[in-house]
Amino acid sequence: MRRALIPGAMTMSEAALQMTKQGGVPWPGQTGTAVLVLADGTPIEGVGVGATGRATGEVCFNTAITGYQEILTDPSYAGQVITFTFPHIGNVGANTDDIETSNMAASSGVRGCILRASITDPSNYRAMQHLDDWLKARDIIGICGVDTRALTAWIRENGMPNAVIAHEENGTFDLDALKKEASEWSGIEGADLAKDVTCGQTYEWDETLWTLGEGYGQQENPQFHVVAIDYGLKRNILRCLASAGCKVTVVPASTSADDILARKPDGIFLSNGPGDPAATGEYAVPEIKKLVSSGLPMFGICLGHQILALALGAKTTKMHQGHHGANHPVKDHTTSKVEITSMNHGFAVDRDSLPGTVEETHVSLFDGSNCGLRLKGKPVFSVQYHPEASPGPQDSHYLFERFMDFIRAANS
Repeated sequence: MRRALIPGAMTMSEAALQMTKQGGVPWPGQTGTAVLVLADGTPIEGVGVGATGRATGEVCFNTAITGYQEILTDPSYAGQVITFTFPHIGNVGANTDDIETSNMAASSGVRGCILRASITDPSNYRAMQHLDDWLKARDIIGICGVDTRALTAWIRENGMPNAVIAHEENGTFDLDALKKEASEWSGIEGADLAKDVTCGQTYEWDETLWTLGEGYGQQENPQFHVVAIDYGLKRNILRCLASAGCKVTVVPASTSADDILARKPDGIFLSNGPGDPAATGEYAVPEIKKLVSSGLPMFGICLGHQILALALGAKTTKMHQGHHGANHPVKDHTTSKVEITSMNHGFAVDRDSLPGTVEETHVSLFDGSNCGLRLKGKPVFSVQYHPEASPGPQDSHYLFERFMDFIRAANS
């Protein structure tokens, strides 16, 4: 079925995103070659970029104004189509340094991206590739020419919808079939996606943080040994651990507690990752309970935070719109300080379910949701956000030093 590209702004109604039906195209000489079909049947049409084909996912929005390459390679976005609220995506091109997928997979699991403006030629001294070519190489489907502000407003009102994103050069789509595919997709709730993005085998990491004029460094004199469990691990987390003085051993998500403890680590790290924490927790929680009982210092981020909470007796819930961006204010109750953080999650720990043995340490100042916890009497803590800040502010780098303080105390 051939559909004309829909121009102009999209407006909100009480029930759905309404599209103007005036025909035409947003830019002279271009035709409609992509469509996003929501599970309720709403078609949002635009110009295709990146790979051709179609993919099903949950549509979320990210409010960061920088770091699109880090976002698109963050395994925590597996199963999702990312709407960028910042209109100009691709201006600085792509390079090999800003990739966050730690397992070197061809794709992080991101299903697609939604852009307002077309991708321009890159203008940055670090650019090595045009973003359109980079998206094609990583098999990521994109659509531009969409009023992303209106789509974001719709998501805030109605929640993150399931959808199909499709890109065909001839601009011909069977909208009924795409609607059926979107409505029948099982979604992220109840899905264990960590198994799809975790590393295939154990490996060592010693690369440290990037500095201007020097690039990435190398940890040559580590003080401690940390085992990081990869549920969808980001590279910059590993760099932060290495820069803090650690030799890091990365193990797959399904690694047993016995195998981890046999490596005689000084500390254990639980990584970020995608999907429903309750589903991943079916095999991860029993092992984390054993690791907590070992008495070793433990630090969790994002999915690692959620699975740790499950292991300690709490519950997790699906969020309405999730938290995705690099400007989220969080208060640290242990210091009474406020930090601006980078976030990417669609599930949250239910604070009302926290047992008496667990203390809430951090809270979102946007909606009051839980953003951190610690186990009373043990060197075990976690946060919901991303202190490695890739992309994002570096207000929360202190958490890696807090982890090191626990390790030092345990070895003193």
